[in-house]
Amino acid sequence: MFGMASPSGLLAVALSGGLLGLLSVPTDPLPAVGRTSYLPVDLTEPFPKMRDRLTAAKVQVIARQQALLDERYDLGDHPAAGVTMSGGKPVQAGVRVKLPPGVGWEQLAGLEPSAVPERDLFPRGFLPLPHPDHPAGGMVFPHLQIEETLRQEQRDLVRFDLDFDLPDRFLPEFPPPSDGARSCSSARPTAPPAIPGPTTPTTACIT
Repeated sequence: MFGMASPSGLLAVALSGGLLGLLSVPTDPLPAVGRTSYLPVDLTEPFPKMRDRLTAAKVQVIARQQALLDERYDLGDHPAAGVTMSGGKPVQAGVRVKLPPGVGWEQLAGLEPSAVPERDLFPRGFLPLPHPDHPAGGMVFPHLQIEETLRQEQRDLVRFDLDFDLPDRFLPEFPPPSDGARSCSSARPTAPPAIPGPTTPTTACIT
C-alpha cells in the first residue's frame, strides 16, 4: 500500500507542474488584428487631445449623419390632423421612407422580389440606421432630456463630440405628462372578453 504524501511533497509537485505549464506557453506574438471600426481598448492618446480632436470633427460627423437621414427619410413637419399625444404634442403622419427617384410604391409592389435587389431599388430607409459616430458609439440624448436632467439632478449629459440626430417632432413628449394631465376617454373594449362576464370599461388614449 502507498502512504499518503507529505504536505511538502504535494507542494513540490504543484510547483513543478506550474513551472512546466509556464514553460509550455507559446511565445509567438499574437496575430495582427485586421481593420475594425471599433476603437482600441488600450487608448494611448491623452484625453485633452482626444477631446479637442473629436470636438473639431463634430460638425462634419453631424453633417454626414444628417445627409444620410435626408437621403433615406422625409423628416418634414407633417402633423396628423386632430391626432396628438397625451399631453397635446402633434403626432407626425405619412410614410417617411423615401424611394429611389422615379419609383413609386405601386411600381415597387408589382416587381418580382428578385428584381428589387437586382435593380438596386430596395428602400434605404428600411436598412439599419447606423450610430451617428459608430467608432465612438455610446448614448446620445435628446436636448429635452439633457435639459431636464440638468434641471432636476444637476448632471450635464451633453457630449462634446455628438448631438442627437432626430428632430424633436418625432420624439415622445418629455417629460411625460402626469396622470392628471392625460386627456383620455372611457371606451368599451374593441374585442369581447375571453371569459364571459360583465364588460369592463377601459381607458383609451392616443399616445
